[in-house]
Amino acid sequence: MKLFIETLGCAMNSRDSEHMIAELTEKEGYEVVADFRDADLILINTCSVREKPVSKLFSELGVFNKRKKPDAKIGVCGCTASHLGEEIIKRAPYVNFVLGARNVSKISEIIHKDRAVEIDINYDESEFAFNDFRTSPYKAFINISIGCDKSCTYCIVPKTRGDEVSIPDGLIINEAKKAVDAGAKEVFLLGQNVNNYGRRFSGEHEKVNFSELLRRLSKIEGLERIRFTSPHPFHMDDEFIEEFAKNPKICKSMHMPLQSGSTKVLKDMKRGYTKEWFLNRVEKLRTECPEVSISTDIIVAFPGESDEDFLDSLDVMRQVRFNQIFSFKYSARPETEAEHFTNTVDEEVASHRLTALQTLHTEILDEINATSLGKIYRVYFEDLVQDFYVSGRSDDNIVIKVKGSDELLGEFRDVKITSIGRTILTGEVVA
Repeated sequence: MKLFIETLGCAMNSRDSEHMIAELTEKEGYEVVADFRDADLILINTCSVREKPVSKLFSELGVFNKRKKPDAKIGVCGCTASHLGEEIIKRAPYVNFVLGARNVSKISEIIHKDRAVEIDINYDESEFAFNDFRTSPYKAFINISIGCDKSCTYCIVPKTRGDEVSIPDGLIINEAKKAVDAGAKEVFLLGQNVNNYGRRFSGEHEKVNFSELLRRLSKIEGLERIRFTSPHPFHMDDEFIEEFAKNPKICKSMHMPLQSGSTKVLKDMKRGYTKEWFLNRVEKLRTECPEVSISTDIIVAFPGESDEDFLDSLDVMRQVRFNQIFSFKYSARPETEAEHFTNTVDEEVASHRLTALQTLHTEILDEINATSLGKIYRVYFEDLVQDFYVSGRSDDNIVIKVKGSDELLGEFRDVKITSIGRTILTGEVVA
């Protein structure tokens, strides 16, 4: 039996897809294929954070249904499955089942239940021992929590992934050890708010916070790099920042989702912090770790955002000088508080603001990248790319490619930068 899976959205979705592949290959004997037309089972693992991926779901389903093998089954999984549920089958009757983001462990059961809908956001998978499968042998994505307890007014995630529950640290450490034993030298910890780790467990477990989890993971022999996403600015206490700075195994790149530079808009978003708090945490971070690279998420044109509010976002951009931004126009999502806000921003104004924000970031990024020419970075190589190049990332998360072959994969090398691009640097191995 052949399995095809398409993953939309975030790294957590990618890890959920790996979990489903592991369960189906181990328990049901499936083999993954690259072309859905060869598959006996087609899965779409969906995202619902913005409107565009939801629209893409139904167009993709139409293509799959038209061109798939006659007896092939189609399943819709993930966050959109959680919030649309039975509506998916009503709109696309050829879909065989719907599996929510909090029900991944049920995949090997639901494939045998035609037109089943499993979308319980209170279902607890925090102690489920998934079979092991990884897309890359060189790094391991590891969930450290599921769900989200925040009440951000624009965000649908709590309605699709349920309340936040931390995964016991013993399971996380064992998973990391298994990945290292299989050849990975880097782990990537995943959660909606990773630095809120330890707030709630489903059973009786030792209370371990995120800083302590990082310390315990760093003791694993053979593990050389630890990354994570996403920490919440509200939970960036001094202990966390200091552990990040002093622990040599923690990569010096930090994703800090700003969302808006305006304290007024942040209050409307229910983010729990102010512009001043965010800048204070950046100052503390750069004082403790001057080499850190910082990335962020920014939403423009949130309901009620004035010209002055938007200028506050630009001001934070200029002060922080982010190394990377993920920026979007506000997109109203169902079952969120902001869906009912009436003070919407004109679409033309929204587009203008997004362009201005991205233009400023491009100018800042060009200035930052210009300083990289001739520098030497320690790169961990993990991907073959076109024209006989191999790419990897530096400790501070810069994508760097060099001429080379698969013998570099899974290896660390010192690389001198010889050419600068906006999203990737090119260099030559010097050691």
